[in-house]
Amino acid sequence: MTMHQPPEVGLHDALDALFRPRAVAVVGASGRPGNPFARPLQYLTAFGFEGQVFPINPAYDELGGLPCYASLADVPATIDLALMMVPAKGAIDLMPEVAAAGARTAVIFASGFGEAGQGGQSLQRDLLAAARTHGIRLIGPNCQGVLSTTTHMYGTFTAALENGPIATGSLAYVGQSGAVGGSILSLAGERGIGLSSWVSTGNQDDLDTVTVGRYLIEQDDTRALAMYLESATDEEAFLDLASRAAEVGKPLIVLRSAVSAAGARAAASHTGAIVGNSAAFDATVAEFGVIEAHDIDELIDLAHANTSLPALHGSRAGIVTTSGGAGSLAADLLDASGLHVPEFSTSAQAHLSDLVPEFGAVENPVDVTAQIFRDTDPSDFIDVCRRVKQMDEIDGLLIALTLVTGDFATRTAEALASLVQDSAKPIVVAWAASHEQTADARAHLKSMGLPVYDSVGRAARALASLRRITQPSASPAAPVWAAEVARIVESMDGAVTEAGGRALLAAASIPVPHATLVTDRPSAEAATTQFKSPVVVKIQSKRILHKSEVDGVLVGVPPHQIPDTFTEMMERFADSEPDGVLVQELVPSGPELIVGVTTSNGAVPLVTVGLGGTATELFRDTATTFAPVSAERARALILQTRSSALLTGFRGQQEYDIAAVADVVARVSQLAASAGPRVGELEINPLRISHDPTRPVVALDFLMRLITKEND
Repeated sequence: MTMHQPPEVGLHDALDALFRPRAVAVVGASGRPGNPFARPLQYLTAFGFEGQVFPINPAYDELGGLPCYASLADVPATIDLALMMVPAKGAIDLMPEVAAAGARTAVIFASGFGEAGQGGQSLQRDLLAAARTHGIRLIGPNCQGVLSTTTHMYGTFTAALENGPIATGSLAYVGQSGAVGGSILSLAGERGIGLSSWVSTGNQDDLDTVTVGRYLIEQDDTRALAMYLESATDEEAFLDLASRAAEVGKPLIVLRSAVSAAGARAAASHTGAIVGNSAAFDATVAEFGVIEAHDIDELIDLAHANTSLPALHGSRAGIVTTSGGAGSLAADLLDASGLHVPEFSTSAQAHLSDLVPEFGAVENPVDVTAQIFRDTDPSDFIDVCRRVKQMDEIDGLLIALTLVTGDFATRTAEALASLVQDSAKPIVVAWAASHEQTADARAHLKSMGLPVYDSVGRAARALASLRRITQPSASPAAPVWAAEVARIVESMDGAVTEAGGRALLAAASIPVPHATLVTDRPSAEAATTQFKSPVVVKIQSKRILHKSEVDGVLVGVPPHQIPDTFTEMMERFADSEPDGVLVQELVPSGPELIVGVTTSNGAVPLVTVGLGGTATELFRDTATTFAPVSAERARALILQTRSSALLTGFRGQQEYDIAAVADVVARVSQLAASAGPRVGELEINPLRISHDPTRPVVALDFLMRLITKEND
């Protein structure tokens, strides 16, 4: 999946103007102490911005030691960036002057737009129209601005900087909420995490978080990108960002809100939008190694690890601890985070046994016990950590300290800092002791730019986040039958019944039961001679896609009863304008899967596989990724589900032909891709699995919903 096209030239220039402006106009700058709108000018002049700064306010002749101009037209230079500290209507009216002054980008701080009801939404539309007319790109409205430590450009009024600028570093951040962004700035400063860039997009009327993130991931001063999302994102754009981040090896850390109904209401109340397709997001996380945070603290934890420690090239973790209990917890939590804690080999254990007390443990976790600390010298403990770190049997190390406090803690921290900094493998430190008793130790690690976590759980999650995917799955080549499928679909529209879809399944060589469509009494009577044993009879109507939910499926109908069953069903469902009934052979029992492909507004098709039949919605045991997939990728997807154990010999039962199952799943995904972007939904449920070597997999039902041609 290689989508990442470089940003268009105009967009790139606009974002360059945002982060690297040569001249900034602060329109509506305030000189009143304590006024938030006085902060951007204050920050720009105090924090070392080397470009030109032009305050604009007719009420002043001078602000912040700089000449203040009555209007943008009076500025004696071409500006790149306009910081608009004016009310909503004023920002719209000033767009022509902003353009005339040469600005390529404007930051709109004012609220009262999309988050303020219908009137505000109308103003927001007018703002975008004015900006588009005059060739200006926008950040905001209702935002807290932007900063770049690389250029010392602080175009923001966040109170998080009132104690001074943020340290220069390699973490780029973009998010919608100014308050959340301010919290992240404040916490990053407290932890000693340096940032390269920071943006609050607010209502993101124009430039949104994903667009800005796509620019930032390409910048040399970005080592990791953190994002806060609370509104719908363009699926293809986010997929492109994640794909590019994986390709260039830069961690992408994402915190989402508004995924619950209550969260969506809260987000809409101040941004006017809610989060979009969660399935597409989850698939992107799994496919491209996006790191998902679940709260602000965790985002900070993960960002710190990913900007200060090397990547984890593997899944094997070693643990060294001063407490057996802490080591056991760490092992459980690393396992829950997707890492493996292997038992060390006999030779590796022997290499540790001369340092670890006899009542300790060397198997992994390595429990050195408190007795290893002799007098005030932590050297033996550090030596154990070093020996474990050097083992070929692990890819990363978690060190769990308990009550190591006071001066001894400081000496331990100094030794640990050297060990961590010199290591090509990531080493995370958990320190379970009060901040008061370990203040100097923590301060030393902070001064070296290294994270220290208060719990083994947070440390385990941080270590796991350092693991990088090796190579995203490649999309398979189009099958030879793709053109035939596209031709058949061209003649279809709207809902497609099971009977109508049998030609598609045949084109893709997806096995189906023997069946015949009965449309009148004579054809029903003819069907009695085509089947020698009881059959399944299903109503066929474009208005009834889920037949079992309306008792539209009858199982075990004797052949001689087909005519009467046909008449009864056609009468019962007359209001649904049925096409007829499908008479289908009974297939031997066996496990059942669901295989489906869905798209959101015709974009980014997703294939889902899982436990099928009538229990699908009850157990929700499914796995999802992007379509189409190869048979190899389909097999991996099947094995992600808990119910896959039913296919692979659960409790000594005979295994099913999982290769055949994977082949059909792949064909379904390729069928949907071949059918084109009009496919809104395609589903086989159930997909029956059996031990019949001639037909190990059979599609027992089918539905497809096409986006109508009128809405193409």
